[in-house]
Amino acid sequence: MTETSEAPTWVLRAESEGIAELPYVVGVLDANGACLPVPVTRAADPTALGGSAHGFDATLRLHRLHAGSYEAQLSVRYEGLEAVDAGLRIELRLGESDDPGWLIPGAFYGENRRVDCARPYPRYATVGLQDDLTASAWSFRADRCATPAVFARDRRGGAALALAETGPLGEQGVGFALVDGDRPALRLHAPYREEPVTYYGSGTPKPADTPLHTWRPGEEHTLRFTVHLLDADPHAYARVLRALHQAVPEGEPAAWVGIDEAAALSAEGLHRWHYRSDPPVLLETAAFDREALGDSGDRQAMHVSWISGVPYAHALLLHARRVGDTERAEAAVAVIDHICAHLTPGGTFWGQWSRSRGWSAGWTGDADRLHARTLGDATLFTLRALVSERARGHAHPSWEAAVRGNLAAALAGQDPATGRLAAAHDVHTGKGLDHEGAAGLAFVGALVEAAEVFQEPAYLEAARRAGAAFDSDVRSEFLCGAPEDVSLAPTSEDGYNAIIAYTLLHEAGDPEGRWLDLARRAADWTLTFRYTYDVRFDEHTFLARYGFRTRGADQASPSNQHLHAFGLICLPEFVRLARYLDDAYYLRSTRENLDCFRQFVARADGDFNAYRGMVSERFYQTECFQAKGMLLTLSHAWSAGVLLYACERARELPEFQETL
Repeated sequence: MTETSEAPTWVLRAESEGIAELPYVVGVLDANGACLPVPVTRAADPTALGGSAHGFDATLRLHRLHAGSYEAQLSVRYEGLEAVDAGLRIELRLGESDDPGWLIPGAFYGENRRVDCARPYPRYATVGLQDDLTASAWSFRADRCATPAVFARDRRGGAALALAETGPLGEQGVGFALVDGDRPALRLHAPYREEPVTYYGSGTPKPADTPLHTWRPGEEHTLRFTVHLLDADPHAYARVLRALHQAVPEGEPAAWVGIDEAAALSAEGLHRWHYRSDPPVLLETAAFDREALGDSGDRQAMHVSWISGVPYAHALLLHARRVGDTERAEAAVAVIDHICAHLTPGGTFWGQWSRSRGWSAGWTGDADRLHARTLGDATLFTLRALVSERARGHAHPSWEAAVRGNLAAALAGQDPATGRLAAAHDVHTGKGLDHEGAAGLAFVGALVEAAEVFQEPAYLEAARRAGAAFDSDVRSEFLCGAPEDVSLAPTSEDGYNAIIAYTLLHEAGDPEGRWLDLARRAADWTLTFRYTYDVRFDEHTFLARYGFRTRGADQASPSNQHLHAFGLICLPEFVRLARYLDDAYYLRSTRENLDCFRQFVARADGDFNAYRGMVSERFYQTECFQAKGMLLTLSHAWSAGVLLYACERARELPEFQETL
């Protein structure tokens, strides 16, 4: 503890290493939002301090876990004579910072929204562009966070605060602000606070949500949290998240069904509810409520990949060939044939087919603009389907032609100066339109695998140049641009693309270990989106009634704050990466991901009000889009498809044999 002329503070790290201090024992938040500090007035020993003010007495104790990490216990007693409504704030302040590098896992990444991002959602800025969702200080409820923690850094080092989703005062929260001009302040709140506004999934925010607790005379509560002191490396968060994940004992798997049963169910659902034969497509959505909505509740459209199309037709084909289901095999082949038979004038896949418009660019908002991630995914999985079919003696020349056409566009669109692959391609010419964001990473895996399949060294060379070009994106801890629908927002899907790309680059030859290091960094960043705990749902909600466990699920993005299963798309690469690094943490996280989404695959007609084999896209673990505890009542082709794909690939992996 150090004394100042104003009030004593508790310095956890010396100035020479980057200051980190607790400016008060606890802050008391009143009904007007003012923070009334309870200053340090006593110190029992070097690990405990306390103080009294505003009718509250507080004692904070720190227990050293290991170098730089502490377990904290804050005991607060209300000594007033009448009940009062108040909340609590814990704050840790760092030194001066040019770039705080804010991180709230799953919810906030640096500035969080680029100036040129068209999608509105919370953004950090102190000057410049201002709108209803831009502010210099933010606070969020804990269930928005994949791990309820907040990270920041100053010019010399960094720090983090972490806590549980709920505590003695109910739902808790995290937040941050700049104080004293340019000092990052990390905050924990009990109860939670959502301010300056509440994000609910659209550009029109709801008012701030700042519940308080009613304290009765003599009432006392103890809050627990952890404090972590870090170096200035922007990647230092990985050590903390790993430790917090491993601190939770490994329990029984969340899965309702084994891998083989999940594969059979999702294959049935994909074929029964999403396949249409005229023309052969996998519809993007199918409504749970068939009696009320019938086919009118189904989205009469198919993307060539991403949310429908080739990856999931490939998964269905793998399954059908394995079990000898001729009807489903023919359906899967027909879908891929249909996609490969309809290429753009520029020689690439289209983005989307719809019954009303036919083939189009998709959801880019520009009729001439094809999204590179959509094209790259379709190319990679068409190639994988081609290789799998060749091994069984089935020839598909149109598939090979389509793959080569898309790869030609990728090569032509590669920036000759930087090596970046284009983020979008022109419908008419195939020309690369721009190189903003990391959507082009989706082509790297296709180039690597095609180099071996077609014996084309130029593909591998292009992939390596691209891998080097996107190095800075990975190291900046801000990958963005993968989905068509959220512009240049950072998303978990960007992480999946990077894991696939760099793992495959490593396997194609990596004498210096550069690609393996980037794959590791991409994996760590991706796991910032993965829930490390089971969210607590009110007992009357749908997800609570079915006992849904969220550990292992991924937040889609800070823009789309719901849980999704898309991480299963890179399950094989994640497992192989765990092997290369001999990393049990990566393997455990991957297993939890597959365990999680073997929940809520309908086991029979009527299961969770769905039909057998249906799989929802969205699980609402927080207040965004819909109420916490709800389930989106649409089956999505990609949701059933990634589950089927992951199950089929997991069957081949020794790490999953006991869960078949």
